[in-house]
Parts: sequence; structure tokens; C-alpha cells
Amino acid sequence: MSLYHESAAILTAAGGPAATHGGSLKSRIFKDKSLKSPPAQVYALALETSKWSAILKEVIEAADLLKHERKLTPVLSLLLVHDLLLSKSGIALPATHGLRVSIERHKARLNSEFVRARIRRKCASLDALRTQVEIEARGGCPVHPRWIRVNTLKSTVEEQLATTFKGWEVVETVADVIKAADAFNSTQQGGGKRGKKVIHMDGHIPNLIAACPGVADFTKTEAYKSGKIILQDKASCFPAYLLDPRPERDGDVMDTCAAPGNKTTHLAAIVAARVEDGKAVIFDGKTSKTSKKEKGKKNDKETTTTTIYAFEKDPHRAKTLQKMVKTAGSDTFTVVNAGKDFLKVNPLDTKYRNVGALLLDPSCSGSGIVGRDDAPTLHLPSAPSSSTASAASTKNQKGKPNSNKRKQPPTTEPKQEPPTKKVLIDDDGVAIPVSSQADLEARIASLASFQLVLLQHAMSFPSAKLITYSTCSIHAGENEHVVLRALASEVAKRRGWKILKREEQVDGMRRWDVRGEAEAMVVEGVTEGMGEKEREEVRDAVIRAYYRDDGRGVMGFFVAGFVRDGSVDDAVYTNGTGASHGAEGEEAEEEQDPEGPFVRDEQGRIVRDENGIPTLKSTGKKAVDLKELEGEDESSVEYQVEGQGEGEPYQRDEEGQIVRDEEGLPILKEGRRWKVVKGGKGQMNGESEGDDESEEDGDDDGEWGGFDD
Repeated sequence: MSLYHESAAILTAAGGPAATHGGSLKSRIFKDKSLKSPPAQVYALALETSKWSAILKEVIEAADLLKHERKLTPVLSLLLVHDLLLSKSGIALPATHGLRVSIERHKARLNSEFVRARIRRKCASLDALRTQVEIEARGGCPVHPRWIRVNTLKSTVEEQLATTFKGWEVVETVADVIKAADAFNSTQQGGGKRGKKVIHMDGHIPNLIAACPGVADFTKTEAYKSGKIILQDKASCFPAYLLDPRPERDGDVMDTCAAPGNKTTHLAAIVAARVEDGKAVIFDGKTSKTSKKEKGKKNDKETTTTTIYAFEKDPHRAKTLQKMVKTAGSDTFTVVNAGKDFLKVNPLDTKYRNVGALLLDPSCSGSGIVGRDDAPTLHLPSAPSSSTASAASTKNQKGKPNSNKRKQPPTTEPKQEPPTKKVLIDDDGVAIPVSSQADLEARIASLASFQLVLLQHAMSFPSAKLITYSTCSIHAGENEHVVLRALASEVAKRRGWKILKREEQVDGMRRWDVRGEAEAMVVEGVTEGMGEKEREEVRDAVIRAYYRDDGRGVMGFFVAGFVRDGSVDDAVYTNGTGASHGAEGEEAEEEQDPEGPFVRDEQGRIVRDENGIPTLKSTGKKAVDLKELEGEDESSVEYQVEGQGEGEPYQRDEEGQIVRDEEGLPILKEGRRWKVVKGGKGQMNGESEGDDESEEDGDDDGEWGGFDD
């Protein structure tokens, strides 16, 4: 009994399936901890009833069900009649239960009206009617294949073909998979012949498989539970594949908005593939994992250590990210920054000095996600008015015979139902009410502003040379317009960021033929200075995917790549010296060294002496020579902090680590300053001579690495 009442409560509460708050229908049901019935069962019943509600409404009204069964509510009647007419097992209640009895005593009439509704829609069979209902529920979109990425950290395509997909037929095109899916959907619910097990090996993204949906529940397979396969739409694989991180070239990698982790684990698989090619070493802080090809090699100058930094500011989503990273087997070289906002990360933090490739997939409108448009509209049957019921009752009391003649379907047009308020469900599952085009444009503008800030922040990381920016949106305001504004920004101009041209893209993306929209390449106040050739170059460089009438079987998506060669840069990013990356001599060589100017140990930490002073790679000497500062008496030299303030003088970050400048010197709290004192304790009195010495020694002191955290 609770199944029907709980489903009815979900469909009637806060606006029904298209509620404007609390998330999508699915998220609202699965987050409801008060449900006694299985959430999956409640969701299936609520969703399917909503899909069929327009037809069921006609049937219930034509059969006068609510007129005869006064205890039934319109929503309960929809749910119960749905199971009576469309569920294999019928109404899920005991045979003597009052609700079931109230429906089944009208079974013949309901079946008869259901047949009439099918004929009015010119469907020769129930299967044909099911297909029509599914297509209408999808808004005319075709069936999509189930995209499955083989996680090469744990398995191979060959292994999965021999296990998970054993007995499946490999077909030549995605269209063949879609055809098989349509055939399956038109027969499965009616208990007919099951569709063929059909898969297609994708020709754009390596290790990606398109499978006929509905034939198998892949979430219950050993391969899925162990992380060997990951359910990920093809378009969602574009960003990591386009970024194509190469540790020997790009160093560390950053996923800036990482949850739930599909793209993070895809990045990890690509990085690890470089290890197998003998091009990189994955460094996990303790040991280096080296490919078999590298074992025994003496010259490892071409190898590099790589870490993937993944950020997710939402603590709950971060838990999902951590679980996925661990299941996928990339936790040894992926650092999950749970609850940490990428926008609050300091690009000049030495921890991220080697980050050369960033993947940016920020929150967006989610307008390209298949099945995430408005939830199906719930059509409720009209309940009989009290006056009509009273009149009918009076006639019966007077003994007037009731006509046994079957009532004909209404010939007049049905009353117009009030328009349902449009709901925009973003990619985080948050539902936003949109009552007009102006509301939609305002929402897109707000998202685009945030997305641009994130993209410009990503462009600020000193060693960054590659960035991919992506959304699961179909709106130009979040896509081409953000790209154009980013290219025109000050940070892009100062640092030499350009669009990653089509001919520079990885092979599979270069061959993808759906590109940017021509009409979107004009942005007021931004593109006036761009020539037609330049705009066309950007349009051809950005990548789009559509899910409506496209035939490719993917979700709506957008991705663009940005690249810089390092020949142009802002002085603030050149280790504080002001020299450009093209400078000659020893100084330029130190700047180009991704490890910095100081000697490091096997764990990558700066090697310091008992005084905390590091050793320079270029000379092999200490960065600060105490004897040169103080003459012969080393003990007479002191490094002291002066100024007003209580407690420890150093600034610390959120993790309790001392904050340092780009040269490793601890940053002091406001009101404090460094002072180098010669000759012991007599020079802390603030005399002018001591101040002069402090200024003179400032250049030498600039190489000092500070203290261990």
C-alpha cells in the first residue's frame, strides 16, 4: 500500500514531477529517507505513470472511474490504472485490498477505453503505442546507446570483450546500435523478443564502447563494481582526450571541478598510458612506478614524475569523487582536495609550480544532458463536481433507470490545462524555475560570468601550457561567448594564450566534424577587433555535440582547448626576476627548470642545512653564505623578525602550512619584517646603521629558502 501512497505524495508535492526546487524527480526520491518502499520502485512507478498520464487521463475520464469510486484521488487513480493496464504483474496489492478491488471491478471498461485511446493515436499494437509514448517523453530525441569506457588502469578492451561483452555482436556504426535499441524498447516491456546484444567500438575516443541500452544492467557486473569499466557518455570523454596530458611535456595535471570523477579517472588513464610507453613515471610521494621498458635503463632524463590534483568544493560530491578515484585505481597518484574551492587556490603556490595542463569543466545549465530536460508533465484526470454527483444521486433515489448505453468519448475539445512553468535543471541536479526567455538569458549570463572567472584563474598558473574548457550546455552564452571573452582578456594577452587550432588537436578530436556555431562568433564589445578569418579559426577550433536529431548518440556538449608556448609571459610568473622565458644564460636555465633553483631529495623536498638554508643547483653552494655576511664569527649572525605583533610571526594557510613567497621565504604577518643582524644582540635597537645593513643584505637574503613547515 505504501508504494502507491508514497508515489502519489511525490507526484503531488511541490509541483509534481516538474517541481521547481529540491532537484530532479530522481534526486528527490532517492534523497527521501522517509520512504518505506524501495526508492528505485517508487521512481520507476512515478516516472512511467507521468509518461503515460495523458493517455491514462483520457481512459479514466471516459470510464467515469472517479465518479463511481469516490475514495480515489486523481493521482492514485493514475498510478493504479497504470499498473492494471501496463504492468506485467498488475497492481502490487493483495487481491482483497480495497484499492485494488476499486480498480479491478472496472477492468473491462478501462481496457475498452484504453484500446480506443490507442486506436485514436493510430497505433496498431501496444508495442507501437509504447514506442510513441517513449519518443514523446524524450521530446523527440532518439534512443541513446549506453557508452562504456574501459578503464585501462585496471583492464583492457580485449579482456572486456572476452568477459563482460562475451557473446555480444560487434557492429560497424553507432546507428546500428541505435536501431537495435529502438527494436528492443518496442518489445521489451510487452514481453516480446529481447533485442540483440550489440556493441560498437568507437572511432574517435580510444577504449570506448557503445552498447545497446536496456539489454544488460552494467552496474551489476563485476567489471563495473571493480572499476574496470566506467559508464561515461562519449562527449564527456572529449575534455580529457583533447587535453592529452603528456607528463614528459606538461608535468602535473589539474582537474579543477572534478566530481563525480569520470574525467579525473580518464585523465589518470591517459597519464598512466604514457608510463607504459616508457615516457613518464607516476610519483605517489613514496615510490615511483616505472614501466617495464624503463627497468634497467640508466638514462632517465626523459622521464618525469606526475601528480593529478583534483578539486571539488562540495564536501558531499567530494566523497563520491574520492570513492571513484579509489575504485578506478588512480588514488596512488591523484590528490583529491575535498571541500576546496579551485578559485581560492593560489596559482603561485609552490605545490602547483609544475602544473602544466588543466581541465576545466565548471557548473553549467546542463541543457545538453539527455533526459535532463523538464520532467514529464503530469496530466491529472478531472474529478466529478459535487453538484454533478448530487444530481446523479437524486435521480437514483427517484428510481429513474440509469442508461446502460455506453457513454461516447467527449467530442468537444478538452479544457486547456494551465501552462507548466519551465524548469532548468543544471548539471548539479539543481532545478531553477524559468518563466520567460528573459529569465533564461539572465541565468545563462550569470553562469557565463562565473565560468569566465574560473577560466581566467586557470590561465594564471605559472607553468600552465594547456587548458580544456567544457560544458554540457547547448547555449552559446556558456560556450563560444566564454571562449571569445577569455581570449580577449588581459591575462590571456599578457601570457600569450591562444585557441588550440583544429590541426593541433589530437587525432580523434581533429576528425570530429561538429564545430562551433557561426552565429555565435560575434560578441558585442569583444569581437569588433577580430577579422573574419580569425573568428572562423576559433569557430573551427571549438567542438560541439548535439543530442537532438544528430544520429551520433551523444549528449549535448561543448569543449575548447587553449594553448601557450611560453614565449610571452608576465614578469610576475618568471620567478620574481622579471626575466622572460627567452632570456639567455644561467639565469634563464634556472627559470626553465620546473623543479626550481634548489637541490631536492628523492621525495621532491628542498634539501636544507641545519639553519634551513637550501643549496643552489647552479653552483653547488649555499643560497646564503653566513660567513660572507658576518666575517669569521658565524655565531654572531642572526636572522630576526622585528615589528609589532603577538605570537608566531609567519602567515599560515588553511592546512596550517607556512605561506612562502616564490623564492621560499616565509611571508610575515602584517606589521612584521625580516632583519639580518651582524655581531650578535647589539643591533636590534633600530639604529640607522643596522637598518642600512639590513637593506644591503636584502639581495643575498632573497635566495634563502626559509624554514621547514
